[in-house]
Amino acid sequence: MAATRILERARELEQETAEFLCEMIRIPSYSGQERGVIERIAARMRDAGLDEVRIDGLGNVIGRLGSGPRMVAFDAHIDTVETGDLSAWKTPPFDARIEGGQVIGRGSVDQEGGMASMVTAARLIREMDLNRDFTILFTGTVMEEDCDGLCWDYLIREEGIRPELVVITEPTNLNLYRGHRGRMEIKVRTRGLSCHGSAPERGINAIYRMARVALEIERLHGELRDDPFLGKGSVTISEFRSSSPSLCAVADGAEIHLDRRLTAGETRESAIGEVLEAARRAGVEVEVEVPVYRQASWTGRVHEMDKYFPTWVIPEDSPWVGDARTAFAAVFGRPPVVDKWTFSTNGVTIMGVHGIPCIGFGPGNEVMAHAPNEACPTEHLSAAAAFYAALVAHWNGRL
Repeated sequence: MAATRILERARELEQETAEFLCEMIRIPSYSGQERGVIERIAARMRDAGLDEVRIDGLGNVIGRLGSGPRMVAFDAHIDTVETGDLSAWKTPPFDARIEGGQVIGRGSVDQEGGMASMVTAARLIREMDLNRDFTILFTGTVMEEDCDGLCWDYLIREEGIRPELVVITEPTNLNLYRGHRGRMEIKVRTRGLSCHGSAPERGINAIYRMARVALEIERLHGELRDDPFLGKGSVTISEFRSSSPSLCAVADGAEIHLDRRLTAGETRESAIGEVLEAARRAGVEVEVEVPVYRQASWTGRVHEMDKYFPTWVIPEDSPWVGDARTAFAAVFGRPPVVDKWTFSTNGVTIMGVHGIPCIGFGPGNEVMAHAPNEACPTEHLSAAAAFYAALVAHWNGRL
């Protein structure tokens, strides 16, 4: 049976897949600084026998297998967050190692593990002649940690790439995911009137004004809508800043930064309206803004995008979800657990903005994302590679 052989071969390549993941981890790849790891991935893609490997203007690496009339894509972002408190790590975060059946290091789960499994899957597809009808893209994308989906907005708008489906390889603990809440960033500003700190009654303290708004934002969190699948919307203040002529003066400006998670039915407009209503309840006039991301990629290219990342869900009865269920059951002999991510992925742009269907399946548990001592089981790497190859085989009638 093809599914059995696919899994057997993926397991034969498990050590090699884990070693490739270690190679990537040892090259720090913070957002905007991914050149080294992108070049390493490109070399590995060529070794795996992909038909074409190129790096686009933003710095994403794109591997192609096949040239059929239908196009699908597998995506892994390959930038990572920083390490945080080094004393919390048992081993140096970029000193990747394989111990106890796990690959340990920053990026092993979020989400270079998905990239390693994708390249192995490409090798399986080519070796076992599993593809006939599709152009299959394997994308290693940049800057996701700084601005979710920016990379795919570039691929769609500037490169003209528009697949029928994108498989997102973010960590799912080998479950099948079909959506997640959206998110947006919101800046809220208020102004005061400065005066000498020795007589604060002569001025208007912007910090006190914003403090009243902050308490209303805290109250707003408990009032946000819920969804039976995606869960509740949320809002929290992640930063508070103020300005004044000196430390001996009343603050004449204050600003808060909101992290807003959007459940089904919540939009940019509804979220801004709620913040304005919170300020009205506080009796404070505010300015509200959605920031624009304008940072240069490692190639020097700037691709601007508002920091609004819409909610997305693919229906459970979608044929794409059905295909994934079939491939999973063929490989693993049981039905998958179907769920959703807690965090955000490139799907916010791929499906949330551009309407291209997405499903998710990846190695590692998302609870390890951004955490010290991040580690991905090696058996997850081979299992994910087998699933990706089996999915392609199913689409081509070869499973």
